Amino acid sequence: MGESRSAPTVGQIVLGLRLRDLRERAGKSFEEAARVLSVTTSTVRRMEKAEVGLRPLYVKALLESYGVGAEEAGAFLALVEKANKPGWWHRFRSVLPDWFSLYVSLESEADLIRSYEPHCVPGLLQTEEYARALLRTGFPRADEEELDRRVALRMGRQQLLAKPDAPRLWAVLDEQVLRRPVGGAGVMRAQIDRLVEVCAGPGISLQIMPFSAGPHPGMFGPFQLFRFSYPELPDIVYTESLTGAVYIDERPEVTTYLEALDRMVTQALPVQDTERTLLELRDAF
Repeated sequence: MGESRSAPTVGQIVLGLRLRDLRERAGKSFEEAARVLSVTTSTVRRMEKAEVGLRPLYVKALLESYGVGAEEAGAFLALVEKANKPGWWHRFRSVLPDWFSLYVSLESEADLIRSYEPHCVPGLLQTEEYARALLRTGFPRADEEELDRRVALRMGRQQLLAKPDAPRLWAVLDEQVLRRPVGGAGVMRAQIDRLVEVCAGPGISLQIMPFSAGPHPGMFGPFQLFRFSYPELPDIVYTESLTGAVYIDERPEVTTYLEALDRMVTQALPVQDTERTLLELRDAF
């Protein structure tokens, strides 16, 4: 049970937290739970943190020891089976590092995604041509087959926005995102047209941070904040570097990012001005 594995899904994280809550409500210690399974306390801790997979037989034994009724236990085990199934993105694992696999899972399960983008259009809103130009620059040694897979993964993520229960997306884009030429003038015009299109639909709010706004709280770099309907799961902030990522869920730190976003949306142009500004910037290409 102590085997390592790839990044967990949101479902596995939530179930691990629920197992912890059930153990604590039953008044059981890590040691007592470990004795039920004949494993170490470290294994139980890792189960609750979703650092190892949830084996149905182990989960069933724990639920029985926690006094969970048969009906509730059956529902829990059904969720375990569902959570253990690989996400659709698993087939792209050759071009998807573990540190970003968790991001795709968070994105897929979020109710609200808020972000600040100072460099490029958010991945969920990129056209295929814009995405290909960015990825070709980001992975200069990739052959065409690998590049195609990376583009397909990004386009696959966008199917999320077509779902009936799609998350609300609220992004602040720095003006330089829309002035930096990516892939040529035609690509940029098509990309801005795409942004104009999504602005007219429901569930997506875009604001542009103009140069004239001066300094603002997000100038350190891009970040995303995810909010979920699961009561066990706190808001999570994501930031990345060239070689990895950081996921932040400690409340004081997350609050700092939320406050920064709230201040930034007051400095950025109002949502109702976005379409007009986009069309003006499009004319520059």
